[in-house]
Amino acid sequence: MDSMNMRKAFDTELKRLETDLLKLGNLAQDAVMKGVWALKEQDVRLAEEVLRGDDVLDSLTGNIDAQCLQIIARFQPVALDLRTLSAILHMAVDLERIGDYGVSLAKAAKALSRERLIKPLLDIPRMAQILKEMIDTALGAFLDRSAEEARKVCLMDDQMDDIQEQIFRELLLLMMENPRTIEQATRLLFVARTLERAGDHATNLAERTIYMVTGKVEKSSAIRRPKEEE
Repeated sequence: MDSMNMRKAFDTELKRLETDLLKLGNLAQDAVMKGVWALKEQDVRLAEEVLRGDDVLDSLTGNIDAQCLQIIARFQPVALDLRTLSAILHMAVDLERIGDYGVSLAKAAKALSRERLIKPLLDIPRMAQILKEMIDTALGAFLDRSAEEARKVCLMDDQMDDIQEQIFRELLLLMMENPRTIEQATRLLFVARTLERAGDHATNLAERTIYMVTGKVEKSSAIRRPKEEE
């Protein structure tokens, strides 16, 4: 196969991989959003739907991994092409992990489905929406090969941390005022922490894109707001 046909074949395979990565991103987003909605609406059926969908997400992640390795072995890419495949490999792992967090949220929703919620769930859905925007922006930056767009994802993570801290303070106050709320409040703290961790994986997507485009390692901590010293 001559070099022109090799390039065309590589680009075709890469396009297929990118399509699968976007599909994986959508599945991960859906798992989180449905998990949070199931919690807010105390919808057991929706929570169970998230749990059933985990195998599909895991299978797609495995397929992406296998495709990447086959392409590397077949075409022996270098420079930007190799960084792109490396980014896809790592981003698939992060998206699969975000999907796992959606499963954790669904389990929490089932556990709390028969309890009266101790407070209206406003901030937790806000975190889920910001996470969705982070994933959308990160994947868009990857497709557009835009380091500038990817850096915006890192800045969004500050919002996730701020809301999580607000939730922690509110739930801590509720527990102090009424010890009977401790068990449910602890579960809700776990939910907020889960979303915050999912946000960290979204920033990983951005870091991978930045490295893919620039060839330089740039950590989100260098982009985000400096953390206050304790």
